[in-house]
Amino acid sequence: MARCRFLLFFAVLSSIFGLLHAATAGDADPIYSACVDQCEKTGCVGGECSQHCNFTSGGVPIDGPWYLQEPLYLRWKQWDCLSDCRYHCMLAREDERKKVGLKPVKYHRKWPFQRVNGIQEPVSAALSALNLAVQFHGWVSFFFFVNYKLSFRPNKKPFYEYTGLWHIYAIFAMNSCFWSVVSHSRYVDLTEKLDFSSAVALLGFSLILAVLRVFNVTDEAARVMVSAPLVAFVTTHILYLNCYQLDYGLNMKVCLGMGTLQLILWAVWAGVTRHPSRWKLWVVVIGGALAALLEIYDFPPYRGFVDAHALWHATTIPLTYLWWNFVRDDSEFRTTTLIKKAK
Repeated sequence: MARCRFLLFFAVLSSIFGLLHAATAGDADPIYSACVDQCEKTGCVGGECSQHCNFTSGGVPIDGPWYLQEPLYLRWKQWDCLSDCRYHCMLAREDERKKVGLKPVKYHRKWPFQRVNGIQEPVSAALSALNLAVQFHGWVSFFFFVNYKLSFRPNKKPFYEYTGLWHIYAIFAMNSCFWSVVSHSRYVDLTEKLDFSSAVALLGFSLILAVLRVFNVTDEAARVMVSAPLVAFVTTHILYLNCYQLDYGLNMKVCLGMGTLQLILWAVWAGVTRHPSRWKLWVVVIGGALAALLEIYDFPPYRGFVDAHALWHATTIPLTYLWWNFVRDDSEFRTTTLIKKAK
């Protein structure tokens, strides 16, 4: 069974790299490139003209009064003449391809999405925001459960030794969801790096947490020894992405490696432990593995809004809710076990 899982993992890895390799088919289209070049000169694609082409990318007006510029609260999206031209040329080119029976392709690694009020991927952004809310709810419920329903040691510390780690995990998770919302709203270099970095940090810390909980590491010195190499690796990788090269292929390998390893750890632990809530852990592990198929078998957005990645965000919402339910159950189970041993 374990061998089958590893074979499936490598098959998944190969499929993802194949998709990444073909991700620039749209912007390599000479018709699309010519459209963008022409639009930058005229400011129009067919009957659609961009107000941003009246200004430079830095926001300095070429013609027209100052009050025609976008308000400050909208400028963070960094829509300019080039990005608007790419967007309208992409839609125009996709209309042409659809008429001759061709399937949609990606442009600059992204599917042809329909913008809503300047938001690049509105469905994914909304689902990421909902996931953020579920993460916050799960963390708050865990906080109140541990502090107001479970017993404490004589030194006023909780019996559950992983309380602090789960609080840190919640911060990483909510941070990752927040930057996912921002990145799906507007995909630029800065938001992309912040999205990638926060996701890597979350995966790294969740792997540390999985190792510590599965092997029941409670000694502080042992925790430091286990965590230090992983912290160093994750920090180095984030610095590499931000300061040297934003390598998508390498980042995919790192994320897949850390994600798969912790899924295997939790799955094996769920299989050998007598934890009363192990079924919840099984649902999260199996559900997470199945949800990953949406990232592998990617498909273009339905009506320009809902693609496979958006559906993946949707599946993580109930899994996140169930995950925090398991964390609360684990805190209660561990506390009860320790109290019985103390007696």
